[in-house]
Amino acid sequence: MMTTTISPNRPTPTNNAAAKNSTASSTTTIASLGVVSLLSACGGNNSMNENANNAIATSNPGMAGAPSMATLAPISDAEAARFLAQAGLGVTRALIQKVQSLGYSGWLDEQMAMPLSMSRWDWLVSKGMNDISLRNSQAGFDSCAWRKLLNSPDTLRQRVTLALSEILVISINGLVNGGGWKAFAAASYLDMLEANCFGNYRDLLQKVSTSSAMSLYLTFRGNTKYNPSTGALPDENYARELMQLFSIGLLQLHPDGTAVLRDGVEQETYTLDDITGLARVFTGWDFDLSSSNLSTPDYHRRPLKQVPSKHETGASSFLGETVPAGLSGEAALSMSLDIIFKHPNVAPFISRQLIQRLVTSNPSPAYVARVSSVFSSNNIGVKGDLKAVIKAIFLDDEARNTINITNPTFGKVREPIVRFLNWARAFNATSASDTWRVGDTSDAGTKLGQSPLRSPSVFNFFRPGYVPPNSAIANANLVAPEMQIVSESSVVGYINFMQNAVSGTRIAGDLIGDYNALLPLANNPQALVDELNLLLAANQIGNTNITSIKNAIASMPATNDRNRSQRIYAALTLILAAPEFIVLK
Repeated sequence: MMTTTISPNRPTPTNNAAAKNSTASSTTTIASLGVVSLLSACGGNNSMNENANNAIATSNPGMAGAPSMATLAPISDAEAARFLAQAGLGVTRALIQKVQSLGYSGWLDEQMAMPLSMSRWDWLVSKGMNDISLRNSQAGFDSCAWRKLLNSPDTLRQRVTLALSEILVISINGLVNGGGWKAFAAASYLDMLEANCFGNYRDLLQKVSTSSAMSLYLTFRGNTKYNPSTGALPDENYARELMQLFSIGLLQLHPDGTAVLRDGVEQETYTLDDITGLARVFTGWDFDLSSSNLSTPDYHRRPLKQVPSKHETGASSFLGETVPAGLSGEAALSMSLDIIFKHPNVAPFISRQLIQRLVTSNPSPAYVARVSSVFSSNNIGVKGDLKAVIKAIFLDDEARNTINITNPTFGKVREPIVRFLNWARAFNATSASDTWRVGDTSDAGTKLGQSPLRSPSVFNFFRPGYVPPNSAIANANLVAPEMQIVSESSVVGYINFMQNAVSGTRIAGDLIGDYNALLPLANNPQALVDELNLLLAANQIGNTNITSIKNAIASMPATNDRNRSQRIYAALTLILAAPEFIVLK
C-alpha cells in the first residue's frame, strides 16, 4: 500500500488543537504531522489527493477461493489483531490471546453466544430519563448509544449492530410527530437491531417494519387508505425505501452482486406502480397505546398495531405478485415481506453491503457470491441466517488471506466512529460516573463528523456506491463510501478531537483511557510505537512512518511519569492519524 511519509519538517496547521498544549513544542509538531498524514490517507480536495487515492481501501477483483480455514495454522499477533479490527471495535492483548486460543471461528461462536448486556432503554430508565420533564428532549440518547459501543463485552454484536444501523437507517433527528420521547424511540430501535443481528433477516425486516421509530422516520405511522372523495393516496415513503435500501435495491443483480444486463442495459427491480401497490400494505399502522398513553415512553418499546378502519383491504400488487383483498393488516404485511424476502436480489444486495461495512469497500464478485450463497441457504437450507452470513464474511479467504495486506486495492477507510472506538476499546476507556458523556459528535470541524444514529438522511452518512469525483478511485471504477464525509475540515477536526480524547481532556474528564500497560514502554520509543502499531493497526504501519513517529517521540523528554504520559499521548495521536491506520486492511 502506498503511504505518505510523515516528515518532522511539516508546518503546524494554525487551527490544530496541539497549539494549545502547554507541555512542549514537540507535541505541537507531532499533532501537525498527524494532520498531514491523515490528509494523505483520506484525501479531500487538496494537492495530496493522488496519495489519498493510492491509499484508499478496495478489494482485489480477481481474488477467489473457498472460505478460509486459517485456524489450522497458529495465528500470529498481527493476524489476530487484523481479524479483531474487522470483527470487533477494538483490539487488546487479551482479545488477541482469545482469538489465538479459540481460532477465528471459535471466537465468533463465543461472541455470538454471549448474553445481551443491559439495554439502552433500561439504562435510560435507570438514569431517570423517563421523567415527564424530558419528554420533548433527546436527553440521554447519545450516552446510552456510546455506552454500548464503548463498553459492552460483546464487541462483535456491537460491530454488527452498528453496521445494520447504517443499512436499515433511521436518525433520531427525524423522529417527529411521535408524541416525544425521541431518546427512547431511538434506543429501542438500536436495542431491536442488537437483539436480532444474529437472527434471521426476514424476522428483522418484520421488526423494522413494525418499529415505532421507523414509522416516524419514514412517515407511515397513521398512514391511511385511499380516500376516493379527496383523492388522497397512502404515503409511499416506507414502501420505496423498504425496496430500494433495505432489501432488493434499484437494479436486478446476479448472485455475485453484479448487475443483470439485457442488450447491455441494466434492469430496474421495481417501478412506481410497485411502490404504489406496496404502500397500500403500510396503511392502518399506529402506536400501540393499549396499556399506556403518550405520557410515558413505553409505547416506543412495543410493535405498531393495526387500526382496521384505516387499513386498505383491497388487493395490493407489486413485484409481479398480489396480496389478495380482504386480509387483515397483519396478514397483508407478513405476506408482503415474504414476497420481498424471496426476491433473488435480497441475498447479494444485503451481503455486499455487510461486506462493505465490515471488511472491504469493493469485494470481488466471487466473495459476494460466496456470502450471498450462504445468505440464500445456510447449512440446513434456511435463507437469511445472519449468524451464518456474518461468519461467512469474516472467515472467507478474501478477508483472512494476508496477501491482501500488501494489496493496494483491498480494504476500506475506517469510518470516524470506528476509529474513535478502536482507540477507546484498545485502552479500556471508561466513564467512572457511568454517564458516558461523549455527546453528539456530528460536527466535522470540531468532532468526528459522524455520530451513532444521527445520519443526515435515510441514505446513511455515506452511500455504498460513492465514488470520489476526479480521483484515481473513479478512474479505476472503484468505490470508497466513507470518503463521502471526508474534507479538509473533517480531517483536522478528527485529529483535534482524538488528540484531546487520548489525553483525557476532550470529554469533560468523563471518558479516560487506561495507559498503565504503556507507561513502562514510554522510555523506549521503539517498543511504545511497536505496541501501538499492533493494537491499532495490526502491525501494518510501514517502517518509514514508524521511524518518523519513533524519532518524534524520542525527541520528547521522559524524565517523569508526566513526561512519559505526554509521549504516550503523542504516539497515540500519530498512530491514529497514520494512513495505514485510517485504511483498514
